[in-house]
Amino acid sequence: MSDDPRGPRATADGGGPVTVVAERWASVGAAWREPNVRRGLLGTVLITGGALSPAYLPRNSPWWRWFTDLDLTGTPVRLFGTLITMAGLLLLVDAWFRLRPRPDATEAGGHAYSHLRHWAILAIWGTPFLFAPPIFSHDAYSYAAQGWLIHNGINPYDAGPAVLPGAFADQVSWVWRETPAPYGPLSLQLQHLVVDLTGFHPYAAAVAMRTLALIGVGLIGLLIPRIARRRGADPAVAAWFATLNPVLVIDFIGGAHNDSLMLGLVVAALWVTGLPTCPPPRIGRYRVDAHRWGSGWWLLGAVIIGVAAAIKQPAILAAYALPLMVRPWADWSAREVSIAGGRMLASIGIAIGTFSLVTLATGLGFGWINAVNVPGMVMTIAPFTVIGQGIQLVVNALGHDPTGWAAIRASRTAGVVLAGVAIAVLAVTVARRRPMRFLALGYLIAALALPAVRSWYILWGGVLLPLTRARSREINLAVWVTVVLLCYNGINMSWRNDTMALGFAAAAGIWWLAHTHQRLPFGAGNPRRRLPGSAAHLKLRRRS
Repeated sequence: MSDDPRGPRATADGGGPVTVVAERWASVGAAWREPNVRRGLLGTVLITGGALSPAYLPRNSPWWRWFTDLDLTGTPVRLFGTLITMAGLLLLVDAWFRLRPRPDATEAGGHAYSHLRHWAILAIWGTPFLFAPPIFSHDAYSYAAQGWLIHNGINPYDAGPAVLPGAFADQVSWVWRETPAPYGPLSLQLQHLVVDLTGFHPYAAAVAMRTLALIGVGLIGLLIPRIARRRGADPAVAAWFATLNPVLVIDFIGGAHNDSLMLGLVVAALWVTGLPTCPPPRIGRYRVDAHRWGSGWWLLGAVIIGVAAAIKQPAILAAYALPLMVRPWADWSAREVSIAGGRMLASIGIAIGTFSLVTLATGLGFGWINAVNVPGMVMTIAPFTVIGQGIQLVVNALGHDPTGWAAIRASRTAGVVLAGVAIAVLAVTVARRRPMRFLALGYLIAALALPAVRSWYILWGGVLLPLTRARSREINLAVWVTVVLLCYNGINMSWRNDTMALGFAAAAGIWWLAHTHQRLPFGAGNPRRRLPGSAAHLKLRRRS
């Protein structure tokens, strides 16, 4: 699964180079011949079938009318749709674990399935989702409705989809019909473009939002292994955890969330920042001090971060870390503080300036500031929301605040404040010498502290975690967090269809699969402390 940037290779008979297209097809064919890849494909096919059933289709979907005409909207059909969806989720998780990097018994220091390309596996698994409605989320329908508002001269920051009744508004979940858009202005204009290109067809526009998500997935799949190799991390582990992760496959490809494009641009900025040294910038006739500025590529990276923030605002956090990846903050001397501080301020300033210019170019303004609380309108398993709910139950039991939800609001505010303090502490401690680790942890803290937590929010930092040269137990913890999210999603999806037993059965199956795969013997000692394929594990294997 390791990334191979060498490009076209010579043919075996010494002939001319193999074309890029032919080589790509050969990689896809090699992946297809692997049974575990086909197992994952069967999983995504079953999930697609479930998404196309009345179990998960919104009632305003054109597919629903077809089922209504055939009288296939009853409980047995919804039960069957949920059943095949849970089965597909189990197959995908099992295939993911079976394809994890681990030492090959026949090749010392090698990885099992090293002949496979992770992007080929991802392409095979993601293909069924291209023909499915948005998977397990109605956000793409909201994207289409917001694009329709712009087409009609209405700013989505000023009004929700319901202000323009019709097919676009009808397919939006009732929770979001009256709410303004919380997304960046560039994301809204791209949604407008998709609506125009699809001929103003509501359902087609929602499905076509997957195109934007696929751009982000492509950037992640292409660049994550390259960044890992450049930073001394294991590219196979990075490719497996970051790009083949079932949460990414389901939520980014299937769900078409705009977080995918935001994160893809952040990864692109990180890759650009790490390019070979280029001359420092020139201001007029004077060249800027190279010791102070280092490689000039991080300046372009800051511009890309500004564009990413115009998609979704959390991307701006990366601007702080970019210059530190080129030249770490060595110590607390006045000289070092001035150099590091100047570079970080320049990076943040460039990113914010780019964001502002993009905003002005779109003509939509900064209305998202007044809509930042919109995602929190729905209760989720966000840690501070759950804490607030527990306190609120006690408050209500005592006969106080029966309707104000003051405890929940206070808990959420405390979460945001604590997250800000934690990120600030990391910024002056961890970021000095390990900026990538700061970025991964910072995104994870921000995602967990938000009033609403979605499974795909965890990918903000999760995708970057393998790039930090994390310890095996940290990657294992991240794997188990992924398992927990998948278990929760299975239960939550079945709850919507009154089939909770299937959801708990799927959660138990996912947990059993994870536990079984983690118990496989990987050499001497305690295998649970060493990630298969990690440097520590390889050293252990060589000694044994």
